[in-house]
Amino acid sequence: MGATLLLIGVSLALGAGAWLLFLWAVSSDQYDDVERPKHRMLDDDPDHSPKPPEAGGKLKTWIPGRKGDDA
Repeated sequence: MGATLLLIGVSLALGAGAWLLFLWAVSSDQYDDVERPKHRMLDDDPDHSPKPPEAGGKLKTWIPGRKGDDA
């Protein structure tokens, strides 16, 4: 009977130690994904098309040699 209680106590202590070790590993970012950055370059890029000008605004472009420009 004494050996059974000893083995139960040892197994509970080992289980608690393993649980604490797991919690430490998760909190210190030991489970970061190291494979994803290698494959990220194969993903499609989001659409980076230029936005249209705002409504009501004028496009201000400078055309060289245009009359009326003193620049």
